[in-house]
Amino acid sequence: MKQTSKAQKVSFVIAIISYLAAVGCIAASVYYSGELGGDHPVTASFAASVVFFLGVGIVLHVIGRVDIPDLSMKFRSDGQERK
Repeated sequence: MKQTSKAQKVSFVIAIISYLAAVGCIAASVYYSGELGGDHPVTASFAASVVFFLGVGIVLHVIGRVDIPDLSMKFRSDGQERK
């Protein structure tokens, strides 16, 4: 069974929030495209935000779900590294 750290769980939750923000930006982009036109800076900003939030969501989703080994170094009491 895969063990996930607390940081990985937080990363996955933030990824879900980021996906939801992307969906909200899609809705805002569609709405403002109809109200202001497709070439308005507000519409372009929301479209760029969709790309940003999707990218953040994908990266954090992978970080939250990957099986990361324990990479910490273990030392003995005499200062030598354990094998």
